[in-house]
Amino acid sequence: MNLLVTGAAGFIGSHYVRTLLASDAPDAPLITVLDKLTYAGSLDNLPLDHPRLEFVQGDIRDAELVGKLTGQADQVVHFAAESHVDRSISGASDFVLTNVVGTQTLLEGALRGGVSTFVHISTDEVYGSVATGSSTERDLLLPSSPYSASKASSDLLALAYHHTHGLDVRVTRCSNNYGPRQFPEKVIPLFVTNLLDGEQVPLYGEGLNVRDWLHVDDHVQGVELVRTQGRPGEIYNIGGGTELSNRELTGLLLDACGAGPDRVTRVPDRKGHDLRYSVDWSKARTELGYTPRHDFRTGLAATVDWYREHRAWWEPLKRRVGEERG
Repeated sequence: MNLLVTGAAGFIGSHYVRTLLASDAPDAPLITVLDKLTYAGSLDNLPLDHPRLEFVQGDIRDAELVGKLTGQADQVVHFAAESHVDRSISGASDFVLTNVVGTQTLLEGALRGGVSTFVHISTDEVYGSVATGSSTERDLLLPSSPYSASKASSDLLALAYHHTHGLDVRVTRCSNNYGPRQFPEKVIPLFVTNLLDGEQVPLYGEGLNVRDWLHVDDHVQGVELVRTQGRPGEIYNIGGGTELSNRELTGLLLDACGAGPDRVTRVPDRKGHDLRYSVDWSKARTELGYTPRHDFRTGLAATVDWYREHRAWWEPLKRRVGEERG
C-alpha cells in the first residue's frame, strides 16, 4: 500500500511517519512525504535512509506535482498547513493559500487519481471558544482567527468532496499538541527553550486562557485509528484529557525547568484570543477504541528533558526566527 503524507517534515506529521516506519508488519505501507520545507519543516525530523520512505520537496498547490503523486497513492494523510495563530494575525494570505487552496488541490488530485481514503487533519480551534462543556463533531464552526477560519474552510471543502463526489474523506480535529521536535514558536517549546537559556517567558494577559493538552504520540495513534478504522464522511475529535489555563501551564514549566515566577513577563493579550477550547472525543473512543495513553505531567517532563538534551536541534531554529523578526 502506498501512502502519501503531506507536511511530514513538521512536528506532528514527522511523528506520524516515524511511527508507521517503526512497524515491520507485512502490510506496513510505503510512504511518500510531500513537504515544501517552510520555516517549520526540517529534514532532520525524518529517517530519510529508510527503505520504505521517499521524500519529495514541493508545494501542495502545485497541481501537476500533486496529480502525479496522488495518481501513485492508495491513501492520503494531509497534515500540511500553516498553523501559527500569531502569524495568521499579522499576515493571513499564506494561511488561505496553503490551507484552503492547497487542500482543494490535494482533494482534486485525490479524486482524479482514484485515492481510496483521504484523512484531513484539522484542529479544535474551528469550533471557537466554548465557555462550558466540550465541542462535539456536530457543533457549528465558529472560528475566530484567520488560521482557524482557513482550517474550517478546508474542513468544509474536504467534506464537500465526500458528499459531492463520493471521495472517502475522514476529518480529525485535535486539541493542542506537545512533545519532542515541536517548532519553538509554540507555547511549550518556546517557554522551555527560553527558560533553558535563562530568558523571560511571555504570558498573554492574565493567563486565563484554557487549552486541552494532547501528547503528539496520542494524536498519531488517533489519526492511525481514523485512517484504518474510521468511516467515510465522518469527523473525529481527538483530545488529550488535560485542560489547563496558560497560567497553570506556565507554573508547571517553571517548576520543570527550575525557574521562578520572576521569569514571567506579562504581555498584551492576543487579538481575538479565544478563552477556552475543549473537545468531546467520546465518538473516537466508542467507535475506534481511542484513548490517550500519556499522563500529562510525565509527558511534559519527558518533553522538557528532550529539549534540554537536543540544543543542536532547536538553537538554529530560534536563531532563524530571531533573524526573521529583525
